[in-house]
Amino acid sequence: MEMNGNGKTDMVKSNREGCLLEFSGKVKRFSGRFWRDIWKVGQDDPRRLIHAVKVGVSLTLVSLLYLMDPLFKGTGSNAIWAVMTVVVVLEFTAGATLYKGMNRGLGTLLAGSLAFLIEFITAKSGKVFHAVFIGAVVFLIGAVCTYMRFFPYIKKNYDYGVVIFLLTFNLLTVSSYRVEDVLKIAHDRFFTIVIGCAICLFMTLLVFPIWSSEDLHNSTVGKLEGLAKSIEACVNEYFNDSETKEQEDLIYKGYKAVLDSKSTDETMALYASWEPTHSRHRFPWQQYVKVGAVLRQFGYTVVALHGCLQTEIQAPQSVRVLFKDPCIRLAREVTKALNELANSMRNRQHCSPEILSDHLQEALQDLNTAIKSQPRLFLGSNSNQATNMLAFAPAHAAHHNKQEKDGGGVPTPNVKADLSTLREWKSKKMGEQGKENERKMLRPQSSKIVITSLDFSEALPFAAFASLLVEVVARLDNVIEEVEELGRIGCYKEYDPEDNKIVVKCEKPPPDVTQNQLPTHASD
Repeated sequence: MEMNGNGKTDMVKSNREGCLLEFSGKVKRFSGRFWRDIWKVGQDDPRRLIHAVKVGVSLTLVSLLYLMDPLFKGTGSNAIWAVMTVVVVLEFTAGATLYKGMNRGLGTLLAGSLAFLIEFITAKSGKVFHAVFIGAVVFLIGAVCTYMRFFPYIKKNYDYGVVIFLLTFNLLTVSSYRVEDVLKIAHDRFFTIVIGCAICLFMTLLVFPIWSSEDLHNSTVGKLEGLAKSIEACVNEYFNDSETKEQEDLIYKGYKAVLDSKSTDETMALYASWEPTHSRHRFPWQQYVKVGAVLRQFGYTVVALHGCLQTEIQAPQSVRVLFKDPCIRLAREVTKALNELANSMRNRQHCSPEILSDHLQEALQDLNTAIKSQPRLFLGSNSNQATNMLAFAPAHAAHHNKQEKDGGGVPTPNVKADLSTLREWKSKKMGEQGKENERKMLRPQSSKIVITSLDFSEALPFAAFASLLVEVVARLDNVIEEVEELGRIGCYKEYDPEDNKIVVKCEKPPPDVTQNQLPTHASD
């Protein structure tokens, strides 16, 4: 008995020790992962650490309204609105801070003015009329402001201001029924909000400013380089027939950043429209949005090109090798043009007039010549038989549908015996209840067998790949035109191969470039 008791005690102790060791291991892994994540976030963008320090300093400064007696006597308990303003308004970029700060200030000013007008109207009225009038005004203003938020222009530019206006107006108007001297409260509240906005503007514009315009510019440059890497990796993988996870990730990340950028580009363009001019270059934010739309159209073609690597029916390597050299040279020239566009944007200068070099035209001509030199390869070994079978396909499909309606099977002439055997086995296995599921399973199998039985050309999958590669070249012209228009409006310096001098050529922008609103974009 004593030995059994000692054994149970040792087992309990060993279980406790195991649990403690497991818990300590989890704590160590969590802490290590936590510190790695902190380091990675700062390493990806060091400006994040700068912004965190700026927010801390701003909150410390605005807290002095509470901590110092002379300042607290002037503001009183309304100082809390200054703290709330700093927390809400101070954003990562200067444009976002200006957008929120101006909206908050304007909304508060308009709400206070309207509350003062209502207080003036109801000053000499009775309690009943005062209550009914406030209720009617609150209903009317709330309904009108909420409906205005659905207007696209208001939603993009002043949605936050409308919310602040609605909040402040209701607080002042409703409280005026019970609280005396509500106008003084509104004045003090507006004064503290102005102090909070001033601290935010000082920190965001004068202390290590972070500009939304620069983020949008760098994002556009990165998208050009990402598309170039995607095209190069896609063509190399197609002809080398070596699929690796790193190469797939490179292709996917290149065009994914472009396709997912619409909302981000429009948001950064909106914030950039609020920023003051901070360099000798104009920032045509509308044109950046147009460049992003053209890049997304270009990216759709790259996605289709990547899809050719994932299709079920592939051209054999013996066919691909016949056209490998012109296709790789063509992709290399497209990649070179995209990288040159990215470099010209990064340096804010016009791209070379010879960006579409003769080598690109030569690669296109060589690809065209190579395709024309292999007519039998694209027509198939027995084109008449393939044509007859394709012509027979609609009639066979009609016969197939008729048999299916009559409750029969879905036999295919070339594989009739195999399908009959499979049908018999499944009917014994599944019984009467599985007939409908059986029919659904046989349809894709028979369709695939019909496709493989046709005498399609072995080069047909490559023809799709080549046509998309040529489409990439065609859409490259649109990208170059929009980037050149961006350089013209943004006063980019002229291209100088020797780069001995900088010549700034600036044309007057169109009237709509300087308007403080987002354009109506075409669907892309």
